Amino acid sequence: MKIWLDLAAAPQVLFFRPLLTELRRRGHVVTVTTRDYAETVKLADKLGLDHIAIGQHGGRSRLAILRQILRRALTLAQWSRPQRFDLALSHNSYSQAVAATMLRLPVVTLMDYEHQPLNHLCFRLAKRVIVPECFPPEMLRKFGAVRKAVTYVGVKEQVYLTDFAPERGYRARVGLPTDCPLVVIRPPAPWTAYHRFENDLFDALLLHLAADNHSYLLFLPRLPSQAQSVRALPAVHVTSQVHDGPNLLYSADLVISGGGTMNREAAVLGTPTYTIFKGKLAAVDRYLIAKGRMEQLEAEGDFTKLHNTSSATRRPTLARRDLVRQITDQILETVS
Repeated sequence: MKIWLDLAAAPQVLFFRPLLTELRRRGHVVTVTTRDYAETVKLADKLGLDHIAIGQHGGRSRLAILRQILRRALTLAQWSRPQRFDLALSHNSYSQAVAATMLRLPVVTLMDYEHQPLNHLCFRLAKRVIVPECFPPEMLRKFGAVRKAVTYVGVKEQVYLTDFAPERGYRARVGLPTDCPLVVIRPPAPWTAYHRFENDLFDALLLHLAADNHSYLLFLPRLPSQAQSVRALPAVHVTSQVHDGPNLLYSADLVISGGGTMNREAAVLGTPTYTIFKGKLAAVDRYLIAKGRMEQLEAEGDFTKLHNTSSATRRPTLARRDLVRQITDQILETVS
């Protein structure tokens, strides 16, 4: 088959890489498009993926985001029409779902966050929806996907981290200190469709951590404006490079994020992990919390938990070696 894979955000590059390899191993031709958003294009280039960059992020307002989705959808439809694909594949790429539907192309979407409002769009346009087993059934009903949904056990981060082999000496190689605890911090994404407010608790957390001069605080901004906002805190070091995410998280002593994917990656790898996400917590996060792989910071009083955390509490990688084969089968069954 000729399969069109669209990568709209950086975590999707890592997620789909083993699936892309498996699809091609089985003899299918896969063409990849990307969206110029955050580190998506840079990461695809770094991993050596042959891809075509089309479109960009819409901005902070919902109206701007919707306009950009439609604008990119039209561009994708125009580009993909002569390609004569058999299947469109993504992790909830709204623009691709619209474009593929315009071309009467079967859509397969994967998703792991049940509180994303635009699931209404992708789930209803898709022929098959692939979600983690812990995805709430009532949310599948809400989005009209009960009869088209199939599930897998675990979380999507296990797809590409199960066989991860950490690089010894990573911190020294990239210029990070090795003689003190490394705390990796990722801010919230308040412009996303599912998280429409600033996170005051995150600001308080930064001040709390900056007062402790025993750790190296590495800040990973999503946008340049977020980097500027922490310049006044000399104890917070803004990253100046695109890191190998899994190696960075594995070598960290503590990971704290206001988002989702990075926290789940760290939790799967066994690094002590805390979420400060203030939206509706995903079922996959609750799954990892129940397994003791992640904790939630809900108030400033919870900050005391951080002082009792160290790399000594590291746990083994949460492995699921059959997921790549299982999900690839689920993708291909759509048009079998």
